[in-house]
Amino acid sequence: MHFSIPETESRSGDSGGSAYVLRKEYGANVLPAFPPKKLFSLTPAEVEQRREQLEKYMQAVRQDPLLGSSETFNSFLRRAQQETQQVPTEEVSLEVLLSNGQKVLVNVLTSDQTEDVLEAVAAKLDLPDDLIGYFSLFLVREKEDGAFSFVRKLQEFELPYVSVTSLRSQEYKIVLRKSYWDSAYDDDVMENRVGLNLLYAQTVSDIERGWILVTKEQHRQLKSLQEKVSKKEFLRLAQTLRHYGYLRFDACVADFPEKDCPVVVSAGNSELSLQLRLPGQQLREGSFRVTRMRCWRVTSSVPLPSGGTSSPGRGRGEVRLELAFEYLMSKDRLQWVTITSPQAIMMSICLQSMVDELMVKKSGGSIRKMLRRRVGGTLRRSDSQQAVKSPPLLESPDATRESMVKLSSKLSAVSLRGIGSPSTDASASDVHGNFAFEGIGDEDL
Repeated sequence: MHFSIPETESRSGDSGGSAYVLRKEYGANVLPAFPPKKLFSLTPAEVEQRREQLEKYMQAVRQDPLLGSSETFNSFLRRAQQETQQVPTEEVSLEVLLSNGQKVLVNVLTSDQTEDVLEAVAAKLDLPDDLIGYFSLFLVREKEDGAFSFVRKLQEFELPYVSVTSLRSQEYKIVLRKSYWDSAYDDDVMENRVGLNLLYAQTVSDIERGWILVTKEQHRQLKSLQEKVSKKEFLRLAQTLRHYGYLRFDACVADFPEKDCPVVVSAGNSELSLQLRLPGQQLREGSFRVTRMRCWRVTSSVPLPSGGTSSPGRGRGEVRLELAFEYLMSKDRLQWVTITSPQAIMMSICLQSMVDELMVKKSGGSIRKMLRRRVGGTLRRSDSQQAVKSPPLLESPDATRESMVKLSSKLSAVSLRGIGSPSTDASASDVHGNFAFEGIGDEDL
């Protein structure tokens, strides 16, 4: 979604002037149009509208590594957040939850960015500096049953206090959770007592939520280790379980293995997992490896009212978000898979972070160095993360691609109808190419 910004405004005012400088530096095609400011005071409704526009804008630019690594751009966005919500810079107490619901209160400034708050939480917990990069802060919505629905990972350019308080609802919380996907990195974290406790608390919580798939026998073994307070042994067993360390999304709809199929999507271990329940309550799972995704994109649309036209004065339909990725199902055969979910942008960010992690590992880097460090009063991205370049933009997909003719073995019991490709009205700039994409042969399926 793009918003126009008048030329007169772009040259005046703090945020507007920065937007003009950034457009000049990066070009209008790279930098999306910034939500315009108004010359007069905003009403509460207009403040909320601008907050929503700014949030969509931040989620959109997060998917561009070039902009995400620009301190000029991040500083511009931080000022825009404060200006929009009219929040003065002052010291406040901010509540951050651990995965088990434990509350951590930290004293921060309203203008503190995500790294500042993360460092404050780590200091309060006595987590060593070299382990901070293994964890991130997430904005979640607490549902009626106490479960967390993940809204997004808080980014470098966000002000956590402003982000959570601007939503004006007690449902929204900030949660600390590990930020990496490869369980091999657990060894680094488990060497430290605080790191071990954080991993343990998260794993116990994920098992209780049903995010990690556990058999009755495995559950009995885990319970025994829990009673003995054998945390490392507990985690070693948990690492062998399906969906360990995955992030689960709310129930949604996909066009795989057939149109309008209700699924539950989980992200982790360099894959997206789609779980569906077949007639007879049989649970099936389709796994889509990140290394087999040629590209992906997020699109949004507003469904028209029945009749096909919108009427003046009527409320607009709710925005529908879709994540579509082109997947190598067999040698030389690509298939588009589309997931319709309000959390589509969060899914896309998870895909990008999994690709980033794979590329860092391939280059011999370490996620221990992926934390942005404060040097001389400014933030600098480490050399290992700078090496992760943005994938090249690929051509818009061909809508006439032949539909998939066979299922992966995990979904062999599901009958498959022809599945059409998503519409191709998106430009090439909306498509995320994947540097981690690898060709496969039929024998690999």
